[in-house]
Amino acid sequence: MLDNAPGKKQRQIEAKLVGEDAFTSKRKKGREAERGMSDELDDFVQELQDQILEEAKRSYGDVVLDRWLNPLHAGTINDPDGYGCVTGSCGDTMQVFLKFENDRVNEAKFQTDGCGTTMVCGSFAAELAIGKNPDQLVEITGETILEVLGGLPESERHCAYLAAETLQEALNDYMVKQTRKEPRR
Repeated sequence: MLDNAPGKKQRQIEAKLVGEDAFTSKRKKGREAERGMSDELDDFVQELQDQILEEAKRSYGDVVLDRWLNPLHAGTINDPDGYGCVTGSCGDTMQVFLKFENDRVNEAKFQTDGCGTTMVCGSFAAELAIGKNPDQLVEITGETILEVLGGLPESERHCAYLAAETLQEALNDYMVKQTRKEPRR
């Protein structure tokens, strides 16, 4: 009979509510702790990324870092007028695609399976090629690319030479195709 007493029923309901509040409170504190750990991890990752970018900026300079973060001229050209593919001594392979109009490059693209520095050098090789005629393209060398970049660490300089060599291969391909188009005398 005491089990059905109104006071006991009320206490059971209150105990149940207090228990749920305690559980809810623990869950909330757990989520806050997880968020705190998540925020700490996010802060750590951001700090690490900032350190990496700052070190890259010191090692490579603003020009290289900016192009690494915002590459240009990456891709392929269907049915290019000139195509070159070279594998460098480091194992990186680069391809350069050229499209000519009125004997000037009006579109240049590159692709590489190489490192970030190789990608930057390919991007600048393609950019340097746009608007140039074959005689001007011959003048684009690894040193030309290095000058535009403001230099590279010694261990990365080969990337500029790979980009220039690939560009010259694409030019050579274009020139060979042009000689085949000339009428025979």
